[in-house]
Amino acid sequence: MAELAELADPRTREVNEKHGDDHGVNLGKLRALAKRLKTQQELARQLWETDDSAARLLAILICRPKAFERDELDVMLREARTPKVHDWLVNYVVKKNPHSEELRLAWSADPDPVVASAGWALTTERVAKKPEGLDLAGLLDVIEAEMKDAPDRLQWAMNHCLAQIGIEHAEHRARAIDIGERLEVLKDYPTSPGCTSPFAPIWITEMVRRQHDK
Repeated sequence: MAELAELADPRTREVNEKHGDDHGVNLGKLRALAKRLKTQQELARQLWETDDSAARLLAILICRPKAFERDELDVMLREARTPKVHDWLVNYVVKKNPHSEELRLAWSADPDPVVASAGWALTTERVAKKPEGLDLAGLLDVIEAEMKDAPDRLQWAMNHCLAQIGIEHAEHRARAIDIGERLEVLKDYPTSPGCTSPFAPIWITEMVRRQHDK
């Protein structure tokens, strides 16, 4: 904890706070520290218990993703107060855990929109890597009905799923683009030069073009 406190930089914290994060540790330095510590499941659990965001990010990097029980991950997700901790927990730990499919189903139906957004993130992963058994048309029905008025984090996750369906599954592409065009979610999102807009019709079209160019 002392070492993490030393790594904290006020300017980094200022930038992070604009995105809803509350730590000031440069992520490159955090990864270097994790590399030195290597995998330590017990230390990871202790770091998580501190409730400090930088410590929790470090915990995620040094833990054994498959060592967590389903209920433990459910509690951890609900405790993850900031977007970065939430995203890393889902992407680096839950996706590699044997209970990920069970959690995907439970979280997708959760009344808490931040928890539900984790369910949608896991669904997006399946759309891309393991779509067998998913009802893609049914997912598009839900997105069409609910994405426009969903809270920010949930809306972002649903939009990512919409784009992924359009990119990966040609038979649903026209409908995915049409839903994006009608709902206009993230249409005016500021996009840096050289980056792809998160507006689903542009995102889908651009990624499909790149796949064809390969």
